[in-house]
Amino acid sequence: MKIHEKYIKRCIELAKNGLGTTYPNPLVGSVIVYKNKIIGEGWHRMAGEPHAEVNAINSVKDKSQLQKATIYVSLEPCSHFGKTPPCCDLIIRNRIPNVVVGTVDPNVKVAGNGIKKLIAAGAKVTFGILEDECNELNKRFFTFHQKKRPYIILKWAESQDGFIAPDATFRKVQNNDVKKPVWITSPYSRQLVHKWRSEEQAILVGTQTVIDDNPILDVRNWTGSNPIRVVLDKNNRIPNDSYVFNNQCKTIVISKTTTNRDKENLIFDNVDLEKEIAQQLTQAMYRHQIQSVIIEGGRQTLQTFIDANLWDEARVFSGITIFGDGTRAPILPKSNRKNQVIGQDELIISRNHD
Repeated sequence: MKIHEKYIKRCIELAKNGLGTTYPNPLVGSVIVYKNKIIGEGWHRMAGEPHAEVNAINSVKDKSQLQKATIYVSLEPCSHFGKTPPCCDLIIRNRIPNVVVGTVDPNVKVAGNGIKKLIAAGAKVTFGILEDECNELNKRFFTFHQKKRPYIILKWAESQDGFIAPDATFRKVQNNDVKKPVWITSPYSRQLVHKWRSEEQAILVGTQTVIDDNPILDVRNWTGSNPIRVVLDKNNRIPNDSYVFNNQCKTIVISKTTTNRDKENLIFDNVDLEKEIAQQLTQAMYRHQIQSVIIEGGRQTLQTFIDANLWDEARVFSGITIFGDGTRAPILPKSNRKNQVIGQDELIISRNHD
């Protein structure tokens, strides 16, 4: 088993290269071993492109070695036709006799069928190797398919004295009456946030955040794809000249009533927001096939998700700024936490294991 764990760890390392680019597909890495030596490896890079197993097999120089090799893969090989042919068929066609799988695919289109197909074809299949680590790798994909909602990350920054926004007097002095954000954290922390945005499929903010800060919600301080912007505008109060309407990123505007028509990169979605707002928002994002989202809204939006217990992670920065007064930070229940230092800021990451 130890030797299996060694190569599944390598599969996980490879799979992480696809974080942020494989949606709606999972992160998958694959390694092929012959006589205790890696002869091929690969990972899934982007939806519509070859899967990890295909890239691993294609990287093997001497294909005759495959008939005595073991293929390792972090997630069960697919058995159905999608944008690409089934990986099971390729493994069978190349007569790879041994298959080691990290964890079973929760997608109903696979869900153990890949393993059954390989066994039926005569392959020796071992699965459940570093299962927890492989499940963690695809926490977004698994949450989407098992809980029918996106993986939810809460994110905010608070001042040293516990405020996420200053009062009007502080804001006026800092910004000279110009509408722009009052930064709590350092440029290093803000760059890290842009990296996070490139890794997740969407970012959600509430009405007041857009009105107060006019955020762009892109990854301009990092290299990668911009997330889908999900904007809660319950009563259509957001000004038309706001950055969220600039069509530079796909944007979904969620409102209880709207007469707007969809445009390029701009979708309007009518949702019943009179009750269970957090649940309604997660259901809307699930309909739009969003597997992960960062909630970057104001206190009310964040607390709504906390109170509904609809969150998986919370990433909270604490800066050195002191506001003295303003909007208090959300209240998070006790949970598993770890701390780290980012420049002059402290970052606390909490996990909801409820």
